[in-house]
Amino acid sequence: MDLDQLQQKLMAVAKASPPGDHVPYAFEKRIMARLIAPLPVDVWAVWGRWLWRAVAPCMSVMAALGLWVIATMHPEQESQNLEQAIENTLLSSDDVAGE
Repeated sequence: MDLDQLQQKLMAVAKASPPGDHVPYAFEKRIMARLIAPLPVDVWAVWGRWLWRAVAPCMSVMAALGLWVIATMHPEQESQNLEQAIENTLLSSDDVAGE
């Protein structure tokens, strides 16, 4: 079928049945009320937006604290040998239980 013929037939059918004049009661007022009404707030979207905004400050605070900890660390003096440190660690639970 030719597209021009189809278009002409559809236009003829559309012109043959004019639209009705009946409009539901207070239709305009309902439409205007919906247009004026505020949109509902999506709480999860707001929460997610604020969390993404907080990423950069949290990362900078974490980096600053990490650098501060590294800068203020003092190397621990090894006063005991490894054998003595292991023995103290393993026997510390006996000291607490014995009291």
